[in-house]
Amino acid sequence: MGALSNSQLRIRLDLAYDGTFFHGWASQDGLRTVQGVLTQALSTILRRPVILTVAGRTDAGVHARHQVAHFDCASDAFQSLIRESDRPEDEEELNQACCRALLRRVNSLLGREYIEHMATTGIKVPRGTADARLSEVSVVSADFDARFAALERSYTYRLVPEGQLPLARRWDVYEVAQPLDIEAMNRAAQPLLGEHEFLAFCRPREGATTIRELRELRIVPEGGGTGVLECHVRADAFCHSMVRSLVGALIEVGRGAREEGWPAQLLEKASRQEAAPIAPAHGLTLESVSYPDEAEWSDQVHRARRMRGFAFDGSPEEWAMGGNCCAG
Repeated sequence: MGALSNSQLRIRLDLAYDGTFFHGWASQDGLRTVQGVLTQALSTILRRPVILTVAGRTDAGVHARHQVAHFDCASDAFQSLIRESDRPEDEEELNQACCRALLRRVNSLLGREYIEHMATTGIKVPRGTADARLSEVSVVSADFDARFAALERSYTYRLVPEGQLPLARRWDVYEVAQPLDIEAMNRAAQPLLGEHEFLAFCRPREGATTIRELRELRIVPEGGGTGVLECHVRADAFCHSMVRSLVGALIEVGRGAREEGWPAQLLEKASRQEAAPIAPAHGLTLESVSYPDEAEWSDQVHRARRMRGFAFDGSPEEWAMGGNCCAG
């Protein structure tokens, strides 16, 4: 997948979104999704179809503070963003100018789409606001892959015991109906760390492994006296619904419905017959995606694909959409 023709460029997009009014990342007919509105904006501006590959697909209601995607684009279409009379002679300077132009124009369209969508719900929002926004656009080498070049993903699940929910946070914090024992939750989390078969915490997809390396799982107070708790979850990659299932199991322990050893028992059984409960989507935020240095992109892509059981021999659409990386 790495090779590009001389007439193509690979474009990296760094973005954030509030998942409240999106039906997740992935395009779905008749539904508003992050991929759908972003693809529409890009295709409108570049005047040709765009296929996005994303670091991690998120479910409906899940937010992203820092998401990463990429697409391939004909260089003439990309460079047409700058009028010929204004184009720098230096190729790198030209591409940087095009990146800035694309960022401005995409964010403008995303803001317009958001206002129009909210109007259909009867909610009037201020001009200049949006629920999805690009933070950076850059030209990268063909070795970069937003999904498979990633070293790890970090999520935060925010929750609060009953009666302590700040009203302004109702869209990104889950209110649990009982008090929570944070120490018990953290003790229950410890045996889940490391590389394991996470079948009991995943919705498996055909042909994809559910073995993952969980590098962090801990509950801490948010700080600032809000009463909100943060569950920090970090791994090389996540299976479908894995983060919310891990949090759901810890909530059961925290509210006293299950013993501290129950999540570890689920892990050991590795069965969907007794799966962990899934916490609600709105409390989850994708915080960051990390990548190695550029010189290591190619090796990381091949290593990740080999570990997760993928060997590419299909279309760009299958490459972009295939697999098992929806943590929400």
